[in-house]
Amino acid sequence: MSSVEQMRKPGIEQPSDLTTERLTEPSGGGDKPVRLKRKDILGLQEMTPEEIELILRMSLSFKEILGRQIKKVPTLRGRTVLTLFYEPSTRTRTSFEMAARIMSADTASIAASGSSVVKGESFKDTILTLRAMKPDVFVIRHAASGAPHFAASLVPESVINAGDGMHEHPSQGLLDMLTILESKGRLDGLTVAIVGDILHSRVARSNMWGLTKMGAKVRFVGPKTLIPPESALAGLPIEVYTTLAEGIEGADVVNVLRIQLERMQSGLFPSLREYSMLFGITKERLKAAKDDVIVMHPGPMNRGVEITPDVADSEVSMVTNQVTNGVAVRMALLYLLLGGGGDAAA
Repeated sequence: MSSVEQMRKPGIEQPSDLTTERLTEPSGGGDKPVRLKRKDILGLQEMTPEEIELILRMSLSFKEILGRQIKKVPTLRGRTVLTLFYEPSTRTRTSFEMAARIMSADTASIAASGSSVVKGESFKDTILTLRAMKPDVFVIRHAASGAPHFAASLVPESVINAGDGMHEHPSQGLLDMLTILESKGRLDGLTVAIVGDILHSRVARSNMWGLTKMGAKVRFVGPKTLIPPESALAGLPIEVYTTLAEGIEGADVVNVLRIQLERMQSGLFPSLREYSMLFGITKERLKAAKDDVIVMHPGPMNRGVEITPDVADSEVSMVTNQVTNGVAVRMALLYLLLGGGGDAAA
């Protein structure tokens, strides 16, 4: 029998009744560039529902550009976006760079493995050195939780957290919300089961904060050894399940997480084979969810471990939609931070 805990955190904002219809409504006129009320994008925990709605609205506007034959607008011409990645990445790094180039910004890309970091340069000195080259925004991924926050305290330019340790991955949370909105038409009242390695997942944390702020119900589902301890979860707006069948029962969305072996200590579960037998998402197990359930995965997928190929490639899989929405969301973030004027999709 799984232990189920309903935990509500005092002071959480009232959920938003966001729908796709509301997102596509005109947001009002005015000639001033649209901006966020913050310099940096460091996490969804600190964002208001209104800010999240603004980003999702702008993302839909930019997604229209991705459907054009010529995917180029002059929105951020003359601006420079610098990506600094201390961990491997395919989707996040490439989509940020594509987002910048589609809007005519210049890009500079640095991987720690090919930089002066290997010669012993500190993170602080790296940031200050790069800042002297006058970029307009830093996009940073780092294995240490809080690294982008530290960088943001050092520079007046905007910093976007592209994933910091086991803390947050805000742009992934936003693109997941956009994907759900497009499929379901709303977020409020939906049940989203996040399945897998919750303990090490920054994606789970950003999804939790973003979805609950917009009125969705979030479940963490996984082996007890891959769920944070009760003391860390106390007061959070989630339900916790340690059996898959109960965790995804009646779910509208199943978001499957990768087993992050690179962050793990040994002994958290006997083997990948046993994990797959108990928590792998199969078509048969999905019958416990709603008939119109959608399945998501932030990638990269370990096919045959946390998800079977027939699910990953099925009509309920939103994985490629998530990748496309990642470009649109990151275009919106760059636009809103850098204050591109005029019509976003001009």
